[in-house]
Amino acid sequence: MTEGLTAPGAGWRRADGPAAEARGKRRRKGGRRGGGGEVAMVDDATFTSYYGRPIIKPPVWKSPDVPLYLFLGGMAGSSSILAAVADVTGRPTLTRVGRYTAGGGALASVVFLIHDLGRPERFLHMLRVFKPTSPLSVGSYILAPFSGAAAATAAVELLGWFPRLKRLGGVGSALFGGPLATYTGVLLANTAVPSWHAAHDQLPYVFGGSAMAAGGGVTMLFTPVAEAAPSRRTAVAGAAIELAVMHRVEHDHGIVSEPYLEGRPGTLLRAAKACTAAGAALTVVAGRRRAGAVVAGLLLAAGSLLTRFGVFEAGLVSARDPKYTVVPQRERLAAREAAALDGHAPTITR
Repeated sequence: MTEGLTAPGAGWRRADGPAAEARGKRRRKGGRRGGGGEVAMVDDATFTSYYGRPIIKPPVWKSPDVPLYLFLGGMAGSSSILAAVADVTGRPTLTRVGRYTAGGGALASVVFLIHDLGRPERFLHMLRVFKPTSPLSVGSYILAPFSGAAAATAAVELLGWFPRLKRLGGVGSALFGGPLATYTGVLLANTAVPSWHAAHDQLPYVFGGSAMAAGGGVTMLFTPVAEAAPSRRTAVAGAAIELAVMHRVEHDHGIVSEPYLEGRPGTLLRAAKACTAAGAALTVVAGRRRAGAVVAGLLLAAGSLLTRFGVFEAGLVSARDPKYTVVPQRERLAAREAAALDGHAPTITR
């Protein structure tokens, strides 16, 4: 069904070559040469895109800046929630580790975002207008207060100052942590990129689960096992969500699921699933031993990072290849035409 859609000359006919040479030939339908029938002045053609070029403009976001921003922001968001929970339940080491991870991840994610934008002032320009219908605008107003609160909390934690302010900052960053971990999935799905847009119901859950796995895994690395129970539970739950929902992304959307399974994105996502599954299993089996917690945390963080790179690369592949835009459009058009015919079909009564 999709063969030849991206080859030069497929779809719109070239200005030269065999199709142009045959343009003047007359072909008759419905009979032998010279017989009667309707005269076709041009060859039958399946129109796709001009010279096989992309139909939509691929995103200009750069790699590795954007995948690292997605990973670090998600890890920071889930770590801030773990830090707030640990503070309430009397786990001082996990509280401290969670605050450092949230603050450091938040600052690093902003650095990568600004590097992708090209000029620092562009990030400030994003805050000039608040538009509730724009995931990018809403995300900017999630990222800015989260980064400020998380960084300030990590700083006062490091200096040992203002314990009440430290707790207030931790609660504030935790309130924005969940939205920060998931809004990037909404942001990608809100574009015209076929493989992202088709998975608009799943990507926020994939990114949220991946953020939980990363935050739980990283805090497990630096927290004594006696205090790390919230990290272990968060990591295992996040890994289960990520694996289950990512399976739907890879198999529930027809042709636009192909980029998640093939080529470089497929390789990245298979490695991500292997790391995430192994990390979750090791957390359950050996997470209460120091060596097991360290290895499991590394695997979970690696799986989350690879997931962000794989999803990002799959979207770019689907944006560059016109078949991922054309084929779903034709399928939707055929479905609407079939529904219209069924709705207006005459009813025969006996």
